[in-house]
Amino acid sequence: MRIISGKYKGKAITPPKNFNARPTTDFAREGLFNILENNFNIKDLCVLDLFSGTGSISYEFASRGCQEVHLYEINRIHFKYILRTIKDLKLEQVKAFNKDVLRNIPKIKTQFDLIFADPPYDMKEGETIPDMIFSHKLLKANGWLILEHSGAYDFLNHEHFIRQRNYGSVHFSFFE
Repeated sequence: MRIISGKYKGKAITPPKNFNARPTTDFAREGLFNILENNFNIKDLCVLDLFSGTGSISYEFASRGCQEVHLYEINRIHFKYILRTIKDLKLEQVKAFNKDVLRNIPKIKTQFDLIFADPPYDMKEGETIPDMIFSHKLLKANGWLILEHSGAYDFLNHEHFIRQRNYGSVHFSFFE
């Protein structure tokens, strides 16, 4: 796994062997960021990264000049790796929280231009995340929620759904 673009382009991200996460593939991240760069000025965004895993999405935003990234990861091993990577890359604009996303969504008071959520594919509550985000008004006007999920979920009829993109087994549903 590597950072695809920006200041840290090509930087390898190598989590330890005891890591139990499913990182977003380089191919899927590249496709996702092509869409984002065609719709937003990354440097102007305030981003929330939920279920961060390795932190690769946050690093990608920071590498591309995003001014503020908040990330949440509950797993302590993952979180320690994320903190070490943030320190090594000197990513001062990334604020990391070792907290349960589902319990903390109602406590978040900041609104974001973009929210990326990549819950475990087998998480039962995964399909409720869009409703939680919108009911707690975490998006700014014209902001997007991007939910990474397996093909088992279908959000086509969700009132805020705008598009879906698939990259192999990785599915991104976009909401506004």
